[in-house]
Amino acid sequence: MLRRKFLKKTLSGVPAVLLSSTLLAACDESEGPDKAPNGKSVLVIGAGIAGLAAAVQLKKEGFQVTVIEAQEKVGGRLRTDRSLGVPFDEGASWIHGPKGNPITDLAEKAKAKTFLTDDDSLLVYDGKGKAISDSVLDREYAAYEDALEAVTAKGTQNQSFEAVFNGLYPDRTKDALWKYMLSAYLEFDTGSDISELSSTDFDDDELFKGEDLIITNGYDTIAEYLAKGLTVKLNERVNTIDYSGAKVKVSSNKGNYEADYCLITVPLGVLKKEVINFNPTLPNNKRQAIAGTKMSAVNKFLLTFPSVFWDNNLQYVGFTPETKGKFNYFMNCKKFMPANALMTFAFGNYGKLTETMSDAAVIAEIMAQLKTIYGNNIPNPQAMLRTKWSSNPNAYGSYSFPTNGRRSADFDVLAQAVNNKLFFAGEHTQREYRGTVHGAYLSGLREADKIADL
Repeated sequence: MLRRKFLKKTLSGVPAVLLSSTLLAACDESEGPDKAPNGKSVLVIGAGIAGLAAAVQLKKEGFQVTVIEAQEKVGGRLRTDRSLGVPFDEGASWIHGPKGNPITDLAEKAKAKTFLTDDDSLLVYDGKGKAISDSVLDREYAAYEDALEAVTAKGTQNQSFEAVFNGLYPDRTKDALWKYMLSAYLEFDTGSDISELSSTDFDDDELFKGEDLIITNGYDTIAEYLAKGLTVKLNERVNTIDYSGAKVKVSSNKGNYEADYCLITVPLGVLKKEVINFNPTLPNNKRQAIAGTKMSAVNKFLLTFPSVFWDNNLQYVGFTPETKGKFNYFMNCKKFMPANALMTFAFGNYGKLTETMSDAAVIAEIMAQLKTIYGNNIPNPQAMLRTKWSSNPNAYGSYSFPTNGRRSADFDVLAQAVNNKLFFAGEHTQREYRGTVHGAYLSGLREADKIADL
């Protein structure tokens, strides 16, 4: 799905072009021989794509680099489950805007396979299972785009998107099709329930161009490619980072480390839970930015069936339930994988609610939607895989978003170094490309440059 399509249709220009050019130069350099050891060391906390990108670049610059990862494998939120015989990407699935996007080149080098998911191949059904005509969808979508602009114009820092929208369009707050658009488009794009989403800063991120590509053999292929040749300590959960002395000292459940610099790339949700103790405590503005910036709960569900009962010519099927965010968007995975499979999503507050539901309860709700569309005689799923990102102790959320009461500048604060010893990377530190794989990757290169410049 073109998750970044619905807020801005064109690239703003300069920032994306400059960043991609810088990255391409870094990628070319990374393929050459390592520089001679410079006598300096770096500890990288987290083996997600931000940490791996930084580690590769720092190693090339002659630093001694050790990556410490809490999970049993590298990748962070680039995590692929193959237990059903097909790859289910629990986190990232798409390359959003492949033209000029650094992940496109990286995916090719990693031998990741891609497929163009046609966003126009979509049929939306109402709550009674009747297909909504293209003319109605086109008309309402145009009104939806106008509404986004109106909310931005009328919004204030302390008002949520929902509060401003409801004030401007009270007649649309209970309209099922509008709930669908606000959820499957806006809440998917930003990650936030509209009740928590900023009314002023929700669309100030940058975009790369081109139709989105989905990786079909697992996004973890990219993480594994980057990790080759790196020193990575797996199954080690960091609990203390002491930067009070000349060296940064890091303690985990398995041992102690020290280095000249420390790069923290754990997800924002982990920082918010304060499971890592900093000595001395982080600066007040950093702590406020961590506390005030929120994480989303976009959850994914892959179901396999004994046969295809849906229109296999379609890429996507939409549904307009009364409950916003409730399994309202289905992707036909049969188009690009050897399985009779559908993937659906739960957004916003409903995404969080699903984490309290049993597998049986989730399947029952999903099947109720599908039976409304296709009838009661469709087969039951053979298996299901799911995510629970808000309660996942390695992330505590899927990706960050700008919330009401805060400013997008908080993302810049999250990226600030502390005492030229602690550095921070991750999608939550890349204001222009927050919530994306390329944002996380670029943030890792950015911090590697900062450390190398010292």
